[in-house]
Amino acid sequence: DTNGLVAQNGDGEAEGEEDEEAFNFGDIFVHQAIHTIEFCLGCISNTASYLRLWALSLAHAELSEVLWNMMMRIGLNGVTGGIQVVAIFAVFASWAVLTLAILLIMEGLSAFLHALRLHWVEFQNKFYEGSGYKFQPFSFEIITEADSD
Repeated sequence: DTNGLVAQNGDGEAEGEEDEEAFNFGDIFVHQAIHTIEFCLGCISNTASYLRLWALSLAHAELSEVLWNMMMRIGLNGVTGGIQVVAIFAVFASWAVLTLAILLIMEGLSAFLHALRLHWVEFQNKFYEGSGYKFQPFSFEIITEADSD
């Protein structure tokens, strides 16, 4: 029974196998150097991208604080008596609406940029391998033309 066994010739090579390409240290070294450079650039790029997101979150906090200080100081400047309660309510309501509107727009932009970064930077670096075939988007016209031929 020879299942799983491979006959070998006198040199220790399996019969029927072709000689493999000779080992070339220079090619391997250059290939690994290129991969090392790509890895380092990817690390720097990913770190810079996350620093951009961190800076955007700091901008959110500072913008909220600036809006709070400006609205409360300007909105309540010189207001006294019973009108102060109504003014506090109105100023706080306008601050809340402005803050939520501005910060939600900024947060939506941040989420969009982060998703875009994940798809185009990290996905392309780790999983995408170009196979050399031209991408052809889905089209009903191509299908109907193929069926009619």
